[in-house]
Amino acid sequence: MARQERAEVTRAAILDGAARAFDAEGYHGTTLGDIVKEAGVTKGALYFHFSSKEELAQALIDEQFSVPGPAADPEGAGVQAVIDILHMMARQLVEDVRVRAGIRLVIDRSSKTGIVSEPYTRWIELLKAHLVRAQERGDLKPDVDPGQVARLIVGSWTGLQLSSQVLSGRQELSAETTLMWEMLLPSIVVPRRLGRFRPEGSVEEAARELVAVE
Repeated sequence: MARQERAEVTRAAILDGAARAFDAEGYHGTTLGDIVKEAGVTKGALYFHFSSKEELAQALIDEQFSVPGPAADPEGAGVQAVIDILHMMARQLVEDVRVRAGIRLVIDRSSKTGIVSEPYTRWIELLKAHLVRAQERGDLKPDVDPGQVARLIVGSWTGLQLSSQVLSGRQELSAETTLMWEMLLPSIVVPRRLGRFRPEGSVEEAARELVAVE
């Protein structure tokens, strides 16, 4: 295996090990020694890729934002894109330990080191950009503020996924996300365009969820 490939494999192992440790014990309950043990690497290998626990945590938090933004696909931007982003996140929270760890890390770090708002503001800006595009094409009601709606969506879904974790281990999160959209869409979408949008996710997103279940 080439040196670069080995480095990529090692980095991935470190991130996976860190995610499992953070997901189980939280940011403050996890040490670098725990991560080294979970990842099956040496401490030297860990420090080659990450200088601190904080840098590792930030790398996991940043993975939440691998979703392409509206600028990457202007034609795909809009209300359905926002719906699908939340459904994708709901699925990943169940299936992907890195995503679960990233979500937990935001909360853990805020509780001890002061408010960590940057991940929330990034999500709000991402969704706002989609909603601005939706309003420009006439899907969003003209009197609706895309920024306020984006903030409401992020806050509502954050609370929804936390309560779902407690009540069902997030097994009901996709259904609860659909219910949230069924109640929210009539308030923000122009009535004659409401039938264009699928609160359960688009055909493509629904197909991915079906494959994941099978």
